[in-house]
Amino acid sequence: MKRLTFAALFITTSAFGQIQPEPGGVIETLPESWPAHWIIVQDGAFFHMNNGKYIVVDADSDNAAKRVKGSFDGSFISQFYQAKTRPEMYVSETFYSRGTRGVRTDVVTIYDKSTLAPTGEIVIPEKRASQMPMNYHIQLVDEEKFGLIYNFTPATSVSVLDMVGKAFLTEVPTPGCSLVYPMAGRAFASICTDGSMLSVQLDEEGKQASSARTDVFFDANGDALIEKAAMVDGVAYFPTFLGRMFPVDLNGETVSVGDAWSLLGDGDEGWRPGGLSVTGTNADGQIFILMHPDGYEGSHKDPGAEVWIFDPESQQRVNRISLNLPAISIGLTRDDEPLMLATNINLEVDVYDATSGEYLRTLSGIGAETPFMLHGAN
Repeated sequence: MKRLTFAALFITTSAFGQIQPEPGGVIETLPESWPAHWIIVQDGAFFHMNNGKYIVVDADSDNAAKRVKGSFDGSFISQFYQAKTRPEMYVSETFYSRGTRGVRTDVVTIYDKSTLAPTGEIVIPEKRASQMPMNYHIQLVDEEKFGLIYNFTPATSVSVLDMVGKAFLTEVPTPGCSLVYPMAGRAFASICTDGSMLSVQLDEEGKQASSARTDVFFDANGDALIEKAAMVDGVAYFPTFLGRMFPVDLNGETVSVGDAWSLLGDGDEGWRPGGLSVTGTNADGQIFILMHPDGYEGSHKDPGAEVWIFDPESQQRVNRISLNLPAISIGLTRDDEPLMLATNINLEVDVYDATSGEYLRTLSGIGAETPFMLHGAN
């Protein structure tokens, strides 16, 4: 028996010795211009926020083993922006010298779209707002020469960055006003607690050149704006808690507020917008909004059962999509055959045909725990 055992061990060892190891250290690169239906899933890592990440996924793929194309990091509830004029992505994030404590350092990390590797960083004041992910914490203006970072300490301000020279320039106070909405030229707007909006013009050095406030146009207590505006041709469309829509034109030197119109038609009583990332737009300029029935005081965070699609020119609903599962966030690809992406209540990403509303697939197994934001690739 011992001889047989030793013989078997010898044969097995010899067989393993003939197996060639797979090559290691191979790094694949992605194209600078991604296919239209690749998306970026922003995982906020809600239960361990210092380990957030961004996952690049082919939303057309039914092959769970091959649909993930790569990932990159985002520390402590990071915020995200994709450049349109160069193959770069920007993540505003926070680090501590002892992991979860110690000396704080805030940076904007620059990622290369081909390698998903960091190529540099801009150190910024330790003031950036640590809030749930959304689109208007970090923006670029003036043909993407200037970066804008929203700060909250709780005093509110905006850090201005030189995105060409990769340097922090200055800080612009925005007392009582929050977030950064990009305006035409070298300017931004912020939404204010009194129901108005602030606009700030910057000079060539990034310093405040002038500012202006609109009149009060919404009731922050009676029917507040949802700050997740849909942007179409430089106009920010803000839904309200009770289902109205305010168009805010950001194309001039100052903000211009248009007349509000209702999202609700006959038989729509009780429907309200709600969720985490509530709005989206397609390449045709249509606005997609997460909606839920039986709304109540405080339901603006409830998941949506449907997505309503509006033409902002006619101010009419042109379609409604019944979701496979209620969703907390939506996003869209920006091509001629767009996909609509939805983070469902199981924290998986559902994919729909954005034109017909047909449910196509669920992107499970992509390594995302809390996919709060869904970004179509530029």
